[in-house]
Amino acid sequence: MNRPEIHCTVAPELRLFVPADRRQGRTALRTDGTSTLGHVVESLGVPLTEVGRLLVDGREVPVSHVPRDGESVEVCAVGRPQEVPGAPLRFLLDVHLGTLARRLRLLGVDAAYESEDIGDPALAARSAAERRVLLSRDRGLLRRRENWAGAYVYSDRPDEQLRDVLGRFAPELAPWTRCTACNGLLKEAEKGTVEERLEGGTRRTYDVFAQCTVCDRVYWHGAHHARLEAVVDAAVREFGGAAAATGTDTGTGTAVPRDGSAAQG
Repeated sequence: MNRPEIHCTVAPELRLFVPADRRQGRTALRTDGTSTLGHVVESLGVPLTEVGRLLVDGREVPVSHVPRDGESVEVCAVGRPQEVPGAPLRFLLDVHLGTLARRLRLLGVDAAYESEDIGDPALAARSAAERRVLLSRDRGLLRRRENWAGAYVYSDRPDEQLRDVLGRFAPELAPWTRCTACNGLLKEAEKGTVEERLEGGTRRTYDVFAQCTVCDRVYWHGAHHARLEAVVDAAVREFGGAAAATGTDTGTGTAVPRDGSAAQG
């Protein structure tokens, strides 16, 4: 039996995933006659996390559609900003995205991160159990059916990665309210309650502190503050609102230091 032939067009944003000979507009593709359109798209190399609408002869179809001979298929990129229904917007990042995780936390975005490679099955299971959007540059990981939701991180440069995620998901920003080490929320800390953990120069120089409610790490306006503030200010200007610029924890109403330096130990 002849295999059905379809004609497929992939959105320009998604062409980096497909073989070079299929990146130039409409191309012919033979299918087995039983596989779903979702499977066909994945066989081209495109993760379904990156796919928006699927159009067959101009009408939208689900990923379960089985292509028939002669159909014209258009694979559209996911719309931005992308809504993730069914859970508060929060993320899980794989072992290769540590800098992105810290920058998201700096902006007050809930970003869990695995600093060790725990394996794809465990990451997918955590994504499902905690209903977190899994961020990764590993297309195989994003194809795992256990994932709650996922997104491919297109760049390998942290600045571009951050802009990509903020532009795609439009998370609410609350800078300086999360621990960059563990993702816990910060609270104001009296100097007297943390000074035994500070070195002499820090005790003499600084008076305003915050402390993580989970890991107890202490924060203050340290040497790296100007660099971190530049990251925050740029993100707030492009993606944030008035509330994001205040440095206020929207959950507790507690103002915390605009910081990134932590006491050791």
